[in-house]
Amino acid sequence: MCTLSRQRKGSIHELVQMILRERFCHQRLPEKPVGMESQHKHLLELLRRTAVHGESNSVLIVGPRGSGKTMLLNCVLRELLEVKDVNKNVLPVHLNGLLQTDDRIALKEITRQLNLENVVGDKVFGSFAENLAFLLEALKKGDRSSSRPVLFILDEFDLFAHHKNQTLLYNLLDVSQSAQAPVAVIGLTCRLDVLELLEKRVKSRFSHRQIHLLSSLSFIQYLDNVRSQLSLPQDFPDTKFYDEWNDSIKTLCEDQLVVDVLQSHYNSSKDFRSLHLLLMLALSRVSASKPAIKPTDLLEASRVCMVDSKANILHGLSILELCLIIAMKHLNDIYEGEPFNFQMVHNEFKKFLQRKSHSIHNFDKPVVIKAFEHLQQLELIKSMDSSTAKIQKEYQLMKLLLDHSQIMEALQKYPQCPTDVKQWAMSAFG
Repeated sequence: MCTLSRQRKGSIHELVQMILRERFCHQRLPEKPVGMESQHKHLLELLRRTAVHGESNSVLIVGPRGSGKTMLLNCVLRELLEVKDVNKNVLPVHLNGLLQTDDRIALKEITRQLNLENVVGDKVFGSFAENLAFLLEALKKGDRSSSRPVLFILDEFDLFAHHKNQTLLYNLLDVSQSAQAPVAVIGLTCRLDVLELLEKRVKSRFSHRQIHLLSSLSFIQYLDNVRSQLSLPQDFPDTKFYDEWNDSIKTLCEDQLVVDVLQSHYNSSKDFRSLHLLLMLALSRVSASKPAIKPTDLLEASRVCMVDSKANILHGLSILELCLIIAMKHLNDIYEGEPFNFQMVHNEFKKFLQRKSHSIHNFDKPVVIKAFEHLQQLELIKSMDSSTAKIQKEYQLMKLLLDHSQIMEALQKYPQCPTDVKQWAMSAFG
């Protein structure tokens, strides 16, 4: 009997894990995007004019990461494609600035998604100019009444502005301005200054329509969302367990420790992706023997989420690289955050060796340069010179991308860190 009870409990917990994990990992689109009704209406009307009436348009959806730009667009597309005639005719083309890193790759992707490879055969893999000419000819051949509308969706729109001469952007926006085939260009970006990145000829062809998304979610709404995300659905098969679980979640969300943890997350990021990660980590600590989420589970999950990746990199540095970081921080303190170069760091390091160090031996300059370059590869320091070709390596201006607390924390956790290095670091910070 006891074994059967344990098996039943185990299967219920597997079901809970499955339901909640699916909710956190496969984010389903809401029926209507909450808090962005006016933006939803505006975008739907805009794309409906292209899809139904053959009117070309261009629009930018601007907002911070996690504010719901993609979700808003997907909700609009879902609603649009539910219309019978639209579903048959509209051709959506999805491009991403992180994947299509230049116009040639973007063009190949467009021809692939529009199924134009079969039409042109080997020509698709000809020169960029030929491919572009063919695509534009295909788009311009039609008119409003006979052509199928094409929706070009450009995620990370600002990255396309960095492509050489902005050729693709210019031509897509040019087609959207003409009275030829109906085309809508929809850009998604988190940069408010995105229009400043566009060349004059590109900017003149853009409609200057922008839809801004700013998170207006209050902490009370955020807390309610956590409660609903962790609660089981009403159709859960075991009503007794359903009541117990949902009551425990209600109590959990009223606990002061949990409120503090969620307040910290809310202050740093209001987006649901980071919230789902936090809840997923807390859920992973639940088992048949530990059947509910405890406040300490959320606290531990929060610590994992908030781990400082740069501070973690410091723990794996060699002692020479750590000494160079301390020398840079010393220079930052002396010159009040002004950029430095390798020669200045090397001189500071040599001063330490002459004055204080008994545990660090004198490294040859090429070895120190190699360590310095490794710090740059790890993105702990960053070059301030835009064109580095004419400047010798030793004199290129650099900036340290770490702050005082990160360095001091790394020194405390660094395995077998020599005492004189720690003392030097303390003196460097005054």
